[in-house]
Amino acid sequence: MTFEELGIDKDIVEALAEKGITNPFPIQEQAIPLALTGQDIIGQAKTGTGKTLGFGLPLIQSLGFEPALGAKALVVVPTRELAIQVADDLKLATSKRPTTVAAIYGGKAYEGQIAEIEAGAQIIVGTPGRLIDLSKQKKLDLGNIRFMVLDEADEMLDLGFLPDVEKLFAYTPEGRQTMLFSATMPGAIVNLARRYQNRPVHIRVNDPDEGHTKADIRQFIYRAHSLDKDEVVGRILQAEGRGKTVIFCKTKRQAGKVAEELVDRGFNATALHGDMSQEARERSMAAFRSGKKDILVATEVAARGIDVDDVTHVINYTVPEDEKNYLHRTGRTGRAGRTGIAVTFVDWEDLARWKHINEALEIGVPEPIETYSSSPHLFTDLEIPAGTKGRIKATSITPEMAKAKRDSDRERREGGSRGGHSRGGDRNRGGDRNRGGDRNRGARTGTAEKPAREGSASEAPKHGGSDHKRPQANRQRRRTRGGNNPQ
Repeated sequence: MTFEELGIDKDIVEALAEKGITNPFPIQEQAIPLALTGQDIIGQAKTGTGKTLGFGLPLIQSLGFEPALGAKALVVVPTRELAIQVADDLKLATSKRPTTVAAIYGGKAYEGQIAEIEAGAQIIVGTPGRLIDLSKQKKLDLGNIRFMVLDEADEMLDLGFLPDVEKLFAYTPEGRQTMLFSATMPGAIVNLARRYQNRPVHIRVNDPDEGHTKADIRQFIYRAHSLDKDEVVGRILQAEGRGKTVIFCKTKRQAGKVAEELVDRGFNATALHGDMSQEARERSMAAFRSGKKDILVATEVAARGIDVDDVTHVINYTVPEDEKNYLHRTGRTGRAGRTGIAVTFVDWEDLARWKHINEALEIGVPEPIETYSSSPHLFTDLEIPAGTKGRIKATSITPEMAKAKRDSDRERREGGSRGGHSRGGDRNRGGDRNRGGDRNRGARTGTAEKPAREGSASEAPKHGGSDHKRPQANRQRRRTRGGNNPQ
């Protein structure tokens, strides 16, 4: 099956072919013909299976080769990084026609985004907070929207965005075509579909025999000691066939520390977390996507929705909070028909949480094997060459790797100055709470990323309790008659 056989216009097919995209995935095969007829759709498929082009291609084609200026299609996504990625995919598909795409999200200045809207961008891809803000300011008119897409709907639910999504639906005409894509279908998403879609067709491409986790991801769970984790990671990063790797950490501080440690060990790593400015986050993602950095150390919040096809390994430096977060993390690998490897470290204190995840997902590893950097099974499981140590020899460090530490130091410094000083914006869980901008919601999923007020360090000591009273020096005062101060 080819995209042309699905009814996609030749110029779009050629644009995709130039990037090596020639054969549709199952969700695309089923969604594209239906969407081209104007049918409302609920598309359900696991992350990394090609949902973006499943809704993007029929949306672009339905707008026509040269659509009138102004917003005609709205794609709502949960995170900034996903907004950038979806917009890039749609820009690729429209590269041979005049249709323009604008990415609208918080953490960046308004002026550039408003300029794209005023220039007549027909497809708007954005996060809920910034879209609502620009709509209220009368800078973005959603009154002529013909196509509305809600991507990663279950993540919208997890992040608490459903009230904002309902506002956006209210801003758009009732006669629009609506497509909703999600990896899972919790009750709240089903209710949303009933309220805002017109007799949608439910497309599900998951193999019923596949199980809860993706079949093309090999999973290894180890009970590891916290003081030995960095050495274990260093050895895993030298496994046979290891390509791009995402390492998930629980907190922003931990992510920065692990990234710095790996750079010191000679690896080409970069961090991604909520304490970094938006510009620094975009640089990290661009470097990772292009291959300049092949290791991304991220908090779960910052990395939600990251869509990089060629990630070979995911390492859970800490146990995820629950089974849904486990699926989100491990789903960063084994994408677009590829295979992947997921490694999870379970600390002694996290055994109870792991047992819950194991039972919920039927992984079959209730008691992870105790593992150290010298354990023989670590080398055989992950195909690590015998004798490998967790540090790259100085003679094998490339100039790019030497530069990586300088980059890491710069990104850490920039993280202290927080980006996103613009008023308004979208909300991403788990990072900073910028004034009127991003509201990150770490508490909702139990992550240890605590919101920090702008202009103050999130780790600043707190005073005021009985244990922190400052000793006061005794001051002697001289009494004077009539209250006059002595000369």
